[in-house]
Amino acid sequence: MLIAVFALIGAFVATYLTLYKIGVIGQLTCSVQGCETVNTSRWATFLGFPVAAWGVAFYLAMFVVALIGTRPSYEEEKNFSQAMTLMSGFGVLFSAWLTYLEFFVIHAVCMWCVISAVIVTIIFILSLLDLRERSGSAGEATPA
Repeated sequence: MLIAVFALIGAFVATYLTLYKIGVIGQLTCSVQGCETVNTSRWATFLGFPVAAWGVAFYLAMFVVALIGTRPSYEEEKNFSQAMTLMSGFGVLFSAWLTYLEFFVIHAVCMWCVISAVIVTIIFILSLLDLRERSGSAGEATPA
């Protein structure tokens, strides 16, 4: 359930950035100077959509998978843990790429982007722990 909570928080952060990118919000509230620089750069769009909109889709997908995985009928299955680990692993790699771009290409850092990167990293760690727990309980259920 904790993964779902973090995914929901991530969806709110990504929605905030998306609303800025599409012009609904006029200015970002940011404690550092780089938020607008990052979000108006050419790197803030991927395949024709704002990177933040991709983040919204990612976090909502993580939220749905995490919620379904908490149902009692799926408690012992590893499929949802594997899916969350793969999805969040991709999210960590994509966030690492974006962070690289912020530091070495754009030369500006967005506080909200860093928060999103931290959230996806937490989700990845929680997914790994969940996968380990489900793999361990599945192994204990089978006789040696």
